[in-house]
This record gives sequence, C-alpha cells and structure tokens, in this order.
Amino acid sequence: MRPIIRKEGYVPQESAGTLAKKRAVPTIKSPRRPAGTLYRGREGMWSWVLHRITGVAIYFFLLVHILDTSLVRVSPEAYNAVINTYKTPIMGLGEIALVAAIGLHALNGLRIILIDFWGWGTKHQKLMFYIVIGLWVVLLIGFIPRQLMHVFGG
Repeated sequence: MRPIIRKEGYVPQESAGTLAKKRAVPTIKSPRRPAGTLYRGREGMWSWVLHRITGVAIYFFLLVHILDTSLVRVSPEAYNAVINTYKTPIMGLGEIALVAAIGLHALNGLRIILIDFWGWGTKHQKLMFYIVIGLWVVLLIGFIPRQLMHVFGG
C-alpha cells in the first residue's frame, strides 16, 4: 500500500471508506495599490511629502546662508568672492527654487494648522490642498517673470 502524500490545500474525497468533509482553503488577497504610485495616500500623502522635501531644502539653504555670512568675520575677501558667485544666472534660478520652496512650505503649513485646529479641516483637507496649490501657482506667476528680468537683465 502506498502512503498518501497530502499537498497543502488538497482535501481527499474519501478517507478510509468514509466521506471527508471539505475544508475551505483560505485565500490571501494582496492589498490594492493605486496605479502609478508607491504611496497609498492621495492629496494628504503628497502634501506630507512636499512639506518634508521643502522643509529639508529650506534647512540646508539656511545652513549655507549662515556659513557664507560668517565668512565676513574670517576673511572679507572670501566673503566678497562667495557673494560674487551668487550673482550668476544659475544662482538667480536657484532663488526661484528657494522662493517656490518657501511659498509651498508656508502655505501648506497654514493648511496643516487649519486641519489641526478646526473640526471641519479634516473633512475638507483635499479641497484645502488644491487651494494651497492654486495660491502657490499664483505666487510663482507673480514672482518668476520679475526674477527672470532681474537675472537676465530685462
């Protein structure tokens, strides 16, 4: 007589002359992810990510700013050399990125305050995200042309 080898999920129809009860094999469903993104959240998650990225970028800008300003005590010539490098068009474009980061971080910070302190904030957080993005775009539309004229001498 051959031994019965049972595979996982296999239920024999008969066992020693009696009918065996069929067992339901549990199935594991994988969680659904939104297409095209690694994150499970929508506006709230992207708001969180953008807030962290802009916060870190502003932090590093402030660190560099403090370091280059402190050069005036060490060597005024070195300070003047660094300041002259900031007058290049590349740094002028970097100032646009800085204003964009500060503007988005500030407006999103106000959004977070509204969500935290008012009961209706959590219900309307998606709407507030789009309002923040709209105000941010208006801010940049007002700033970028003027900055480009300043950088490129227009």
